[in-house]
This record gives sequence, C-alpha cells and structure tokens, in this order.
Amino acid sequence: MIDINESVMQALLAFTVVGPLLGAAAALLPAPPGLKGKSPEQAVLRHGVTVTGVILLAAIVLALGFDHDHPSTMQATTDISWIPALDVRIHLGIDGISLPLLVLTALLAFLSALYSYFKPPAGPSPKAFVALLLVLESGTLATFAVLDLVLFFLAFETVLVPMYFLIARWGGEGRAEAAWKFILYTLLGSVVMLLGLLLIGIKAGTFDMVALATDNGRSLSVSVQVIVVLAIGMGLAVKTPMWPLHSWLPDAHTAAPTVGSVLLAGVLLKMGTYGFVRILLPAAPDGFRTFAPYLAAFAVVGIVYGSLACLALARKGAKGDLKRLIAYSSVGHMGFVLLGIATMTPTGVNGALFANIAHGLIAGLLFFLVGGLKERTGSTDLDALAQETGAALYGRAPRLGGLLAFAAVASLGLPGLAGFWGEMLALFGAFDPADGLSRPAFLTFMSIGAFGTLLTAAYLLIVVRRVCMGAAPKDMPAYTDVRSYEFAAWTPLVVLTVVAGLWPKALLGLTDPAVQQLLAGGTR
Repeated sequence: MIDINESVMQALLAFTVVGPLLGAAAALLPAPPGLKGKSPEQAVLRHGVTVTGVILLAAIVLALGFDHDHPSTMQATTDISWIPALDVRIHLGIDGISLPLLVLTALLAFLSALYSYFKPPAGPSPKAFVALLLVLESGTLATFAVLDLVLFFLAFETVLVPMYFLIARWGGEGRAEAAWKFILYTLLGSVVMLLGLLLIGIKAGTFDMVALATDNGRSLSVSVQVIVVLAIGMGLAVKTPMWPLHSWLPDAHTAAPTVGSVLLAGVLLKMGTYGFVRILLPAAPDGFRTFAPYLAAFAVVGIVYGSLACLALARKGAKGDLKRLIAYSSVGHMGFVLLGIATMTPTGVNGALFANIAHGLIAGLLFFLVGGLKERTGSTDLDALAQETGAALYGRAPRLGGLLAFAAVASLGLPGLAGFWGEMLALFGAFDPADGLSRPAFLTFMSIGAFGTLLTAAYLLIVVRRVCMGAAPKDMPAYTDVRSYEFAAWTPLVVLTVVAGLWPKALLGLTDPAVQQLLAGGTR
C-alpha cells in the first residue's frame, strides 16, 4: 500500500470511470498526421491500447493507494447532488468487494485492446470498434464504482449497446440473430429490474446504496422486499446468466469476436452477481431469505445442466463448437457463484466473489486461446479439429497446447489454481447456510454442486484429450506457436490464475471484512 491523498484517490476513481468515454470520443476524431503511423486504422487501434493502458495504470494506483487495513470502508468517495428533486447523486466509491472487479475489468479491457492491435477483428471501421470497446469498458467500470441505484441502472444499461454492435458487426456466423437475442433478453430483464430499483428508492426514501445497506431493510416491509428481490433479481439473473434465463449466452459467445467473448465472460457476467451482493443482500435481506432456496436450486440445476451440455458437445460426432462449449461451462461456473450468494453466509459470499474473479481470469484466457486456435486452423469445431486421433496440439504447437491444458485444469478447479477456492467456499457455505434457511435443502444443493465438479472435470479432460493429444500425420504441417503479442496478452492471466490459487488471502483479505459488514447490516 502507498500513501495517497484522499482527493487524489477521488480524482483517480472518477478518471477511471470517465476516462474511457473521453477516449471513445477521441477515437472517432481524425488522427493527427504525426500519429497515423502506417495507416489511420493502425493509429486508432494504438489509441485504444493507450487509453486502456492508462486506465489500467490508474486502477493499479487505486489498488496500491487503497487502505487494505480497512477494506470494509468506502474509499475514494465522490458524492455530488445530480437530480435534487429525486435525490439522485453522483456517488462513487470502492471497497474490498468492488476493487478487485474494477482492476479485473481494466486488465481485460487493456489485454483485449492489445490483442486487437496486433490482430484487428475483421469487420467495419476500426474507429467504431475502438470507440465501442472503450464505451463498454466505461460502463462496466461505472457499474462497479457507483453507489446510487439510478446511476447503477444507467451504467448497467450502457454496456448493452456496445456489446450488441460488437457482436452484430464484428461477429462470425449467426451474429445478427445472436446480437438480437442478447439485447432482447437483457433489455426485458432490465425493464423489470428498473421497476424494482424505483420501488426501493420510493419506499426507503433514498437511492443511495450505502444508506440502504446501513438501513439493512428496516425501511422496507417484508412484502416490499419480496417484490424488490423478485423484480431486481430477474434482471440480474439474466445478466449472470442463471438457468433457465441463460439461452442468449451460448449464441452470443459463439458469434462474438474473440475480444467480445473475453469481455462478455470476463466482466459482463460479473455485473449480475455483483448486483446481488451489493444491492439485494444488504438492502432486502428478508426478501432475499425468502428466495434464497429457489436461487440455490436454480444455481445447482445450472451447474449440472451446463456440465451435461458441455459433455454432449465434447463427445465424438457431436460437431461441438469449442466457443459454445466454454459458454455453457460459464453457465455452470456462475452457478457456483449464485449458490455461494444464496447461502447468505460470509463463507459462501466470499466464495462467490472469489469465483467471480477466478472465472474472469480463466474464461478470458480460454476464449483468447480458442480465438488463437481458430486463427490457425480456421475452425473451432471439435470434430473437425480432432478427426479420428486428436488434434495433436502438443506436437504441432506445444506452447499453445500447454496453455490450453493449463486453462482447462484451472477451470475444473485444480487445487493450487484460482478456480479451486471459490467453488470450494461456495460448497462450504451451503454446508452451513445462514439462520432461517433449511440446512437439509442446502446440504442437498451442496451434494448436487459437488457432483457438478466431477462432470466439469470430465468434459474438460475430454476436450484436452481431443484437442491437445493424438498422433498428427507426418504430412500435416505444424501450427505457428504462441506469438509475442499473444504471449503478452495471455501471460498476465496465467500469472494471476496461479497467484490467486497459491495466495488466496490476497483476495479474501479484501472481500471478507467488507462482506462481514455488509451481511451484518451496513457499510461506511
């Protein structure tokens, strides 16, 4: 930790949120003659790398200046009246819950921009691509930094438009249908969520998340809390995505460009689960307790369903698409996050937050790797890749094959890597749920979730066997192995996956005090 003045921290957080928007506006302007380089397209892609790099640097400085001795305290806060008639405020701040998500978003946006600079996506103007990428980053960062319900909704919705266009204009086969499905599902969920947010504000007399957390639902009757949790929960569940509201996700991932899939899996899915923790758990605890068993039930069904779908896609002859398989695996992994939240215990919620970060790192790496594999082979169809004996990636591109195997075992929750701790803590939370929740029911959910981990290991090991192993025909040329720019984009994710697995305290030390205070009724 470094000692940074609070006013500097406020400015850094405001810049982190607003900076990408300014960069998006600048990306649409003509490049100065001296900065064009080989072409205007190269200049604007370099602009994207520069802006996201500066935002990442600001996020890292925020993390270094954060008071790690008091992670439950809101820091770098800005609180300015915006719409006095509705008591809507421009209220920003970070604590141990939001800081890791903020840094993860800044990191994945930078790595996506860096990857796109060396491997520009096929499609329309790079100017529009960079501008949309930066708007997407700004909306996601704002979602994790704002402390006002109205601002949260605006930031939540800001993300939808750029992601829609990234899929629709730069995606692959079936992109138009996938983009429409994405926008319709998420917009319909958001309409219901807005009604719930307005109901909280009207009944509690404030839209301020800190005040609502401190009040801990005392200003809301149980019936109002039930309605609020149902309305807001549906909107958040679509974005998570929770089974059975997940069907937009596989299509969106399959059609999206590589960096679109990285950001969709790495940060956009986290917005839904973050809303459960930041808004519903502290502001409507009684209503949440009513729905917690149902949330846990949907979560474990999603774990098993996602794993079975992946097993079906991984088998020989199924013509399973690797991107689609990873998308279904996300449904299962986010099921563990929802299960941890549904326990309403510090152990479970900490596990959910840890699993969020771990999934962002690992799924981001997996989509990068599958994008690199498609570039080399022209396909992500498992049958086309593996044929009869396997794709033999270990022999034809050993570094790429090794990285894919590493990401797969990290995703299945191998101890010592990031994927292990979150799922284990979520299951431990289900073993002893909060008071008022049925322990026999949650023990059942824990058992089903644990069975899901076995299914997860099964399909990921099948993928590794079919893609990485096998005997390549002698006349088949080797693939280009990991390039320098791919190494630069992927290495941070590998390193952080190992660090989080070996040193979980670095993350849990941030989240646990904030979670303890949030569940106890309040935040400062």
